[in-house]
Amino acid sequence: MTYSQQLRPWCVIRTLPNNMLIVVARFRHRDDAVAYLQVLQNLVKDVAFMIIFDSPTVKSVSRE
Repeated sequence: MTYSQQLRPWCVIRTLPNNMLIVVARFRHRDDAVAYLQVLQNLVKDVAFMIIFDSPTVKSVSRE
């Protein structure tokens, strides 16, 4: 995950029939993602969108 993606953890995603996900947009605040999701759902009625929180993965550090 890039630094730019870490700054915008809230994602609006589109679900595809084969269980794949496409990130449509990223936001810093959940309220912004919700507003964008509402606009998308009004414009595109037959496509499924949802909001997820894309947290950065924590890498474990081995101490030897």
